Amino acid sequence: METIVFDVGETITRDDRYWASWADWLDVPRHTLSALVGAVVARGLDNAEALRLVRPGIDVAAEYQARDAAGRGEDLDESDLYDDVRPALTALRRLGVRVVIAGNQTPRAGQLLRSLDLPADLIVTSGEWGVAKPQPAFFDRVIEVAQTVPEATLYVGDHPANDVFPAKAAGLRTAHLRRGPWGCLWADDPEVVAQADWRIDSLAQLTGIVGAWRA
Repeated sequence: METIVFDVGETITRDDRYWASWADWLDVPRHTLSALVGAVVARGLDNAEALRLVRPGIDVAAEYQARDAAGRGEDLDESDLYDDVRPALTALRRLGVRVVIAGNQTPRAGQLLRSLDLPADLIVTSGEWGVAKPQPAFFDRVIEVAQTVPEATLYVGDHPANDVFPAKAAGLRTAHLRRGPWGCLWADDPEVVAQADWRIDSLAQLTGIVGAWRA
């Protein structure tokens, strides 16, 4: 295992504040939007569909710009990181693993993540690449920045349809993380079990995976 590539939302960062900020912007109770996110996840739909349930016909991109213009745009800080992120990434780099963070996020999110000075060799987003998961072209870029062969690259994420399945189709090794709505709800899905090379509950488990792979 030479390179490990990480998804962002609910892998590196918590989505709590993200959805809370949308609820506040749309003037709905936070619990309502949270419940609707769970509902669309259970139906296998994109998270953004929860916003369309709250406000039918919403132009999410235009609303994002309006939030930014009002000074209530995207934000990330240390409190948004899961507790195991820094220790796990640090340990992996000490093992000589190339660490890449690449997920479906905006260019702004990429800037914010890089400002956190995470122990990673590269942080990049779909917005910066101009292509998003689950498109094969996204994983072509992952293979390019991994700087090693696909079978020596592990993609870690919580979302089966965006992370596990397309990464596996691209020839990468995959680890499904039981974290967040997607990770928990779909953890025992037969297709996830069949497609994921590893199923983990914490990023701390990755050092053991690397050690066993190299043994």
